[in-house]
Amino acid sequence: MHTGWRCPRCGAPVRQLSDERFWCWADGAVAAVAEIEEPTVSVLLRHVADTAFPTWLPWPLPAQWSVSGVARAGYPQVQATVLACTAPDPLGGLADVLIVCEEAGVGLGARYAGARGLDVGREISGSPATTTVPVDGHKTPLWWISGGADRDVYVGEASGCWLWVVAWPASAGALISQDLTLVDLHNLLGQLEIVPLGGLSARLTD
Repeated sequence: MHTGWRCPRCGAPVRQLSDERFWCWADGAVAAVAEIEEPTVSVLLRHVADTAFPTWLPWPLPAQWSVSGVARAGYPQVQATVLACTAPDPLGGLADVLIVCEEAGVGLGARYAGARGLDVGREISGSPATTTVPVDGHKTPLWWISGGADRDVYVGEASGCWLWVVAWPASAGALISQDLTLVDLHNLLGQLEIVPLGGLSARLTD
């Protein structure tokens, strides 16, 4: 039995029904989020080994940025990943940036974003993109969407999955329009020891 796993949509503890099925009393059958640990090189290596699913990382990391956690949802087949970074807030202090890659309907990105519902495609359909970010060598359009008042949210599609970028506080959304390039953590396997690491972001477990 797996312990410490939580619902991607509401964050509540889930019940394991079988080797592959998890149940949330509020959201029903879900792709449960594995227990989240303090980021270390060992944790990053285990995360890469446990899933072939993309985990997007800004690389090279801008000055004063650090990785502050990774997590995955779904077992044994991973259906979503999230990587957290701590960065300087343009208005002073520190900011948190979460980057989610997920299959449609998982709900992890929507929860972090404070968005209503799971069908983000309906919200951005027909609207011009707000910005573009290179992802895995491809220019990827991102749309700004309305989330919680304390954060800034961008969403798009990369490698056939939804890509969410959520920044706290809202002023930190300016970081997304900087020259960020996202690469898959798997492609940095030989460089994980030089990835700057920080303490675990509380946003991952909110």
